[in-house]
Amino acid sequence: MSPNADEPMMDEDRPLREALAALGIAWHVHEHVAVFTVDESDAVHAAMPGVHTKNLFLKDAGGRFWLVTVPAEMRVDLKALPAVIGSRKLSFGSAEFLQDLLGIAPGSVSPLAARNDGGGLVTVVLDKAVAEAAQVNVHPLRNTATIGLAGADLVRALSEWGHVPAIVEVPARASD
Repeated sequence: MSPNADEPMMDEDRPLREALAALGIAWHVHEHVAVFTVDESDAVHAAMPGVHTKNLFLKDAGGRFWLVTVPAEMRVDLKALPAVIGSRKLSFGSAEFLQDLLGIAPGSVSPLAARNDGGGLVTVVLDKAVAEAAQVNVHPLRNTATIGLAGADLVRALSEWGHVPAIVEVPARASD
């Protein structure tokens, strides 16, 4: 569904929501308290069906940046990931790079932030389960709301915004 009177539109969300609407992409929003970690999002998960996500902003040894989106419960194997996505050794990107390249702060990371990367410096990677989900739930560039949309629509939006995502089976770490 698109925005309606029951779903407040924050001024900061307006460009994103208008961009999704221009593509004919349906979505719905759940407003909530600020969440900074997957563990803090349990109440959001209960309120919204679908695949909830975890996002990793990474930099590789070659200086390339990556935004990897996986199901929230997945523990990513960062040692195996480079071979799957065609990168070199990965480490977490700094808050400064996150702000400079994607225009967001830690805790608000979302694949939708790729829209802010006009220079195409960040490669978006979606786990296959996210891309194929009937509903995927991500932040709308702030951590006080979650927006739900179809995985296929997320892929389409990213592609339209010049960030065709790599869709892969992200390797999971074995349970400890």
